[in-house]
Amino acid sequence: MYKVTVIVRRRPSILDPQGKAAEQGAKHLGFMNVSGTRIGKYIEFNVDTKNHEEAEKEVKLYCEKLLTNPIMEDYSYTISQVI
Repeated sequence: MYKVTVIVRRRPSILDPQGKAAEQGAKHLGFMNVSGTRIGKYIEFNVDTKNHEEAEKEVKLYCEKLLTNPIMEDYSYTISQVI
């Protein structure tokens, strides 16, 4: 079994309305030095396969078909074996 962590981020060329809203809120709270806020997703799950290569194939398909919007988002992941 493998534990997977996926980070999903909007592509730099795509507007991030959540990031903008957080940044405006920060300004209202007095954080005047904050800029460039981008908000993404952090996802954890397990994959029960026989080897790392099979786990990696499944993770890529899961990310590309369900967890991300390939037009607007990029993702990165880590896979570690659960002992």
